[in-house]
Amino acid sequence: MANGTAKPTGLAFSRETFAKLTPAPFLQALLQQPDPIRPNGRSLDDFRTPTINTGSLSHSNGSAVVRFGDTAVVCGVRAEILLASNIPHPPSEDIYDNDVVERLGLLVPNLELSTGCSPDHLPGNPPSTLAQALSYRILSLLHTSNLIDPEDLRIHHGAPPTEDDLPDEGPKIVTKAYWTLYIDILCIALDGNPFDAAWAAVMSALQSTHLPKAWWDPDREMILCSPLAAEASKLRLRDLPVASTFAVFSTGSPLKQRREAESWVLADPDEFEEGVCTETVTAVVMSDGGDVGRIVRLEKSGGGAIGKAAMRRCVQMSQQRWREWQGVLNGG
Repeated sequence: MANGTAKPTGLAFSRETFAKLTPAPFLQALLQQPDPIRPNGRSLDDFRTPTINTGSLSHSNGSAVVRFGDTAVVCGVRAEILLASNIPHPPSEDIYDNDVVERLGLLVPNLELSTGCSPDHLPGNPPSTLAQALSYRILSLLHTSNLIDPEDLRIHHGAPPTEDDLPDEGPKIVTKAYWTLYIDILCIALDGNPFDAAWAAVMSALQSTHLPKAWWDPDREMILCSPLAAEASKLRLRDLPVASTFAVFSTGSPLKQRREAESWVLADPDEFEEGVCTETVTAVVMSDGGDVGRIVRLEKSGGGAIGKAAMRRCVQMSQQRWREWQGVLNGG
């Protein structure tokens, strides 16, 4: 080599280019540091700070806008009347009260991922299976958690006495109609973890829902509603469940012994982390009459890296997350 000729330098990529070309090795390099740090700057256990605004949609019975970092979800609740006379097979009197809501389909959630909410949802693309799966998960959780008292969704009428009534019997209360709640959820920006954000939006919107005063008019044989907001009643929720989702990143492969693989649990994953993690865990926590929440649902999908110790840690973080969320959902 001639004197004065510079030696060739090694090929170097910027951080952003490294992350795009080899996302898994990029994430692994950050997590293997003495103090693991995620690409978004959060530690392994850090959740994004949520923000909630309620009552933003003036033409709905309840609404909320929830933001987790760059994930934003809007939820609106519409209340419509279902006449008891229009129910083909009305529930029997001995049916368990909480089963009425599911049996009659009084809660109807529908989630949509808006066009342009992420690079994967461009104009002209067909509806994704992700939106359908999220809608089903929300509906299932609404039913199993028994959040809403069916009595709040009933519209009663005191039937006039008949000749068959006993003298000491009070007025017979008849259910003339039910309120059906259509829960419309729109994800306007998606940067990972849509289920937690959508569920928080549903809880906040239901918590702000007011139902008009309604009664049966026997002369017109129809349900009438008062237009006065002061006469509307607030929907009561029995609890405020909180969903916490975790992604599991593992170095395991078919060519490597399982004991040689490393794994990390990432709280509240963003879109980049979801793209390189094949295993997720979601824990839903409700109150248990005290400070510590109880697990009402535990979902796991994909992979096989997470063990008992890691699952226990996810549950503990979910319970701590529940405590933090109580102040947020209650306006604290």
